[in-house]
Amino acid sequence: MSGVLERAWYKCSKWLVLFRPLSLFYTAMVKRRRAQWLSGARTVYQAPVPVIIVGNISVGGTGKTPVVLALIELLRERGYCPGVVSRGYGGRAIEYPLLVTSSTPSEQSGDEPLLIASLAGAPVVVDPDRPRAVRALLELTACDVVISDDGLQHYPLGRDIEIAVVDAARGLANGRCLPEGPLREPPERLESVDFVLLNGESALPVWQKAHHFILQPRRIVCLSDAQVLNLSDALVVLKASPVHAIAGIGNPQRFFNTLSALGLEIIPHVFPDHHAFLEQDFEFADDYPMIMTEKDAIKCKEFSLQNAWALGVEACFSEQFLMHFLSRLDRVQKRGKT
Repeated sequence: MSGVLERAWYKCSKWLVLFRPLSLFYTAMVKRRRAQWLSGARTVYQAPVPVIIVGNISVGGTGKTPVVLALIELLRERGYCPGVVSRGYGGRAIEYPLLVTSSTPSEQSGDEPLLIASLAGAPVVVDPDRPRAVRALLELTACDVVISDDGLQHYPLGRDIEIAVVDAARGLANGRCLPEGPLREPPERLESVDFVLLNGESALPVWQKAHHFILQPRRIVCLSDAQVLNLSDALVVLKASPVHAIAGIGNPQRFFNTLSALGLEIIPHVFPDHHAFLEQDFEFADDYPMIMTEKDAIKCKEFSLQNAWALGVEACFSEQFLMHFLSRLDRVQKRGKT
């Protein structure tokens, strides 16, 4: 059913109007809840260090995790010690808060926190209670700035900078909230964030705070021995035959489009977002290579997969965004957060 709904949202199918009453009720509840938190009627946790939210207002993948990874690198270059908190969607820890390391099972941490901890080496704490996650992060590590992977709608956590990531190719679909559309909050929510990051180029309406970025393929990793190969060298091998393109992510078509743009002949295999892969998911009748995202590959590192590869991408920001973002962070620091 979810696949049917998703296709209908982005095709703006007329039958979705049947969900209009539910969508209007959901929208009203979302607005009311946000107003309660912003009014001071409920206690919001304000961390002693800057908190940066990287989220979105739609369900499905928009490219948040590469943005988080790029921000970690940027902040380190500027002398900060960033840490990350996450809900850990798709995982279930024995106990929360959970400090994630590269050896943490993805079944406990979720795939995105494990990927961030493995690729960036940054401290990551998972907890559905994000204020508790931030407290644990500050107690256990020396980080001086916190990035929340998702959490735009988690208002118990105070924030200093809000970044909303939007897939420029898919946009906001029909502009409706769930279940008539894919939005967690109405479109006007984008007017209140500090930055809108558009993943890719499109003819979307240009928000004043919008900046484009691209996901640039950077590396290909062999799953059997973790060897990182030069992209051009690996493509010579992978172009010799069709490849099984495996995607258990929120927007698999973007991944498939990237592979096709690299010149690969793909056989697509779509799995649900955050899919818990089994080794038999990779049993095919041929010996063609298999390629997946790093987010999916992190859950398959214990499998004995041969001729399996992961494509690594990097978020590349505009100079204008970098300038405005660092200026905004500097103002937060001068306001008294250490």
